[in-house]
Order: sequence, then C-alpha cells, then structure tokens
Amino acid sequence: MRVFSGDVITVSQVKAFMPMTIRLLIVAFTLGISGCAQVSYYTQAAQGQLRLANSAKPVDTWLSDPAVSTETKHRLRRAVAIRRFAVDELSLPDNGSYSKYADIKRPYVMWNVVATPELSLKPMQWCFPIAGCVEYKGYYNKEAAHQFAQELRAMGHEVRVSGVPAYSTLGWFNDPLLSSFITYPEAEVARMLFHELAHQVAYAPGDTQFNEGFATAVETIGVQRWLNFTGDEETRRNYEEYQKRKRDFLLLLANHRNQLRVVYESNISDAEKRVKKTAVMSSLQQTYNQIKQERWNGYAGYDNWFNEPLTNAHLALVSLYEDLPPAFQSLYERSGSLPQFYAEVKVLSKYDKAKRHQALAALPLPKRDDPLALPIESKTNQSNVSQVEPGD
Repeated sequence: MRVFSGDVITVSQVKAFMPMTIRLLIVAFTLGISGCAQVSYYTQAAQGQLRLANSAKPVDTWLSDPAVSTETKHRLRRAVAIRRFAVDELSLPDNGSYSKYADIKRPYVMWNVVATPELSLKPMQWCFPIAGCVEYKGYYNKEAAHQFAQELRAMGHEVRVSGVPAYSTLGWFNDPLLSSFITYPEAEVARMLFHELAHQVAYAPGDTQFNEGFATAVETIGVQRWLNFTGDEETRRNYEEYQKRKRDFLLLLANHRNQLRVVYESNISDAEKRVKKTAVMSSLQQTYNQIKQERWNGYAGYDNWFNEPLTNAHLALVSLYEDLPPAFQSLYERSGSLPQFYAEVKVLSKYDKAKRHQALAALPLPKRDDPLALPIESKTNQSNVSQVEPGD
C-alpha cells in the first residue's frame, strides 16, 4: 500500500518497524474513523483500539475457562469454523484476525456519525492521509458520538448516529471476534466475518462505494457457500427470509430516496422543498408499516431504524453499500474463481476513481432474480440506504 507520498511498501514491512503507538495512530486514520485532525479525536481512536486489543484473549483461552458459558463456547466454536471456511473455501486472508475474542460488554464496538445538509442527500466527508475521504466519522464512545452529532445539528446539518457491531483495521491489527456480533444468527456472523476480511483483500483509498460494494459482494457469495456447506435447512431458510426482508427494505428506501433527490434538484423554493420533503418522509414511514404487516407478518427487526425522526442522513449512504455488488458479481462470474476475482479487484483498486467506476459500469448486470441483483443507482434513478442494520 502507499503510505502518504512515499514509496510503495507492504503492510508487513511497515509493521516490522512501526512502534505500537504509531500504528495505533495510523489505524485511527484508516478505519473510517476519520476526522478534523484534532489531536483529541485521534487520541480517542488510538485509545479505543488499544483497549480493544488489550481485552482480547485467544479463543482457546475462553474455551478452556470453566466460567465461560456453554452458549458462548458454542458460538466461539461456530465462529472458528466460519473463519477456517473463509480461508479454505473463500481464499480470504489466513492471518491472526478473529483468532481472539473480546467481551466488550456493550452492544456496539463503535458509533458512526453521518451528516447531510437540510436539503441534500450528499453526506459530509472527513478526510485523512491513508484511506482518503469517507462519509462517516466513528467514535468508540457513544456519548462522544452524540456530542459531535449535536455540534453538527447546531450548524444546521441533519445527523444520524448508528451503532457498529464490527469493523476492519484493514490488516494493521489482528481484529478480534467481538461480543457485539458473536450472538447474531449463524449466517449473520458469517456475513460479517467475510465482509470484514474482504476489506483486507482490496481497498481503494477514498472510495467507500467501491470498498463496500466489493465487501458486500464477497459476503453474499461467502454466505451462500457457507450455507450450502453446513447443510442446515433451518439456517438456510432463515437467511433467505432475512434476504427477502432486506431487499424489501432497500427497495423502499431506494424509492423514497429517489423522490427526495427529485425534490432537491428541482427549481422550487426551499420552503416548497421542505413541504415535499415532509410528505416523502411521512410516506416512507407509512409504507414501512404497511410492508411490516402485509409482507413480514409483523417482523420488527427494522423498527429501530424508524424509531427516530427520519432525515436525509438516514438515506445518504445507501448507494455506498448496495449499488456496486451486482457489478462485482458480474466480475466474479467472468473471473471464474475467487482468487482470480480478488486479483482483478486489486487491479481496479489501483485505478483512479473515475476509471475504476467506469470499468465496473461497463460490466453486464446479473439476472434480477439473483440475490445480488439490486437496482443500480444512475443519474436518473438514484436509490440507497445508510449503513443498513441487519434485520435479524
């Protein structure tokens, strides 16, 4: 990878001579924990990562501890099997990531802050030297995240704070299994591990849509293979239901995001835009309630997303996660194997952003009945969600 403006060197070479404290500060720049170059912000990021690293112990230590519950041990063994599968069957990195476990005693490891203007869906960005610019700012402390959110609101922005159960340090550290996601259903644990490991395979600085699109494609391919491998019909059925609900949810947000985009790009007055915006947000809430009852039999897994006033910040990042996976799937099918697929994605990651996206746009899309075949956002039909929480 390229560090600042120096020569190209490998991550392992950097680690060989980099003191732990400097590596921690570097990670603060690379996680999507980006910010305003304030020392206090990067200090909290480094301290948060250090606390996490210090609390993690080898999985075998937890498994041999009689005080650890049988249920936790079962979940850890399941995660170990998934991790091994990631290496053997998905050709994902074989390193120390997820060989340790940390009980962080909170529901999320981090909280991300997303902000937009009042009459725009374009999210704010925070930039840093290594990973480029990202559309969210992360905090290890929930109160600090909400304090920053309040500062942004006072400046006139619309803001959403969302919990993050897992993240990737892009190979700078051996990321541990966390209590924030180890209790999730089996397919969800697999999805998260495959997604975060994919970030270690290829990463394009400053291109969140590319990075998340690739990781989302890998997770979907991986989970399908994992479910076929385990042969658990109930788990497979539950995941199919989860995928159907997620698709309904994404299409719901896509539709209303497009409506808002049309409103914001129109030539009407700001006052008229606010009236139409209120109507679109009201329709989004009402349609969700209808889908919940008529299609999901009252399933309430997405209620938290709607339990706070809906804003542009809720919808701002949808395309970053869901627009490009179909193109990556097409590239995977053309490649013929996962190792070749990864090699081609690494080549793309070295292109400039415009050329990279042009290459992906030129790929034929998969069939619509494919799990990855979600609609692609275009200049005339934009759609999306910001950091969609799992429904299960």
